[in-house]
Amino acid sequence: MHRCGYVAIVGRPNVGKSTLLNRILGQKVTITSRKPQTTRHRILGIKTTATVQAIYIDTPGLHRGVRHAINRVMNRTATAAVADVDVVLFVVECLKWEEADEHVLGLLESADAPVILVLNKVDRLKDKEQLLPYISLMREKRDFAAIVPVCATRGTQTEALEEEVRRLLPESPPMFPEEQVTDRSERFLAAELVREKLTRLLGDELPYAVTVEIEEFKEGPELTSISAVIWVERDAQKAIVIGRQGQMLKQIGTQARQEMERLFGTKVFLQLWVKVKEKWSDDERALRSLGYGD
Repeated sequence: MHRCGYVAIVGRPNVGKSTLLNRILGQKVTITSRKPQTTRHRILGIKTTATVQAIYIDTPGLHRGVRHAINRVMNRTATAAVADVDVVLFVVECLKWEEADEHVLGLLESADAPVILVLNKVDRLKDKEQLLPYISLMREKRDFAAIVPVCATRGTQTEALEEEVRRLLPESPPMFPEEQVTDRSERFLAAELVREKLTRLLGDELPYAVTVEIEEFKEGPELTSISAVIWVERDAQKAIVIGRQGQMLKQIGTQARQEMERLFGTKVFLQLWVKVKEKWSDDERALRSLGYGD
């Protein structure tokens, strides 16, 4: 008996959804950082074994108070992912229930699929005896199909979570080839890796309105040549990304190139430019041209 189906991973920003997916897959298909809303796109991560193929959908963090078009697009992307799946993983931070979590829970009321509550970052719990009353409190909020405490960073209890997913997936043959791990192209992954390094290296200095567009992606047996544009909204933001005497941009490029080489298995020649496109994050047409809302 083989099981196969779609599993949406949802939650407020920065609860560890992407880290959880990468841990389950055993490799990196989605970028991570400590900055909220690092994930902006719907990304499939496919885990195939002899008896099950679980097709996970990593989604942007659901949030309230959307001010810009990019926030609305990300919310639509995350909400749409829940509509036609077989299982939903609702990820929250253990012992830290916020108004934003309540908002996501409300959005899940219309979900037909069973919902598993994932209590992430359980490793930060100093007193493990606090866990049982917290789980009891969570059970009062919804009739969850299961409640599983995990630590996505260390992999604690992720196998138990996968078993709960397997139990709920329908009987079906695989939908994707056994060796396929994501639906995203190397071109897309290259852009995301540059954006990850921007997020990690600039931290709070990073302008939220920054994105990356691949202009050229040429694959060869030994060398992959990539040209990418980092789009910002103002000249002041451009100066932050470039840094003094270009040092920040150089560091971003070096770290992104090194990770691309590990991921693609070839040497990479990476060129980066920083350009200004005013108010791109609040322009739905510009967002579509940059690959958002797919």
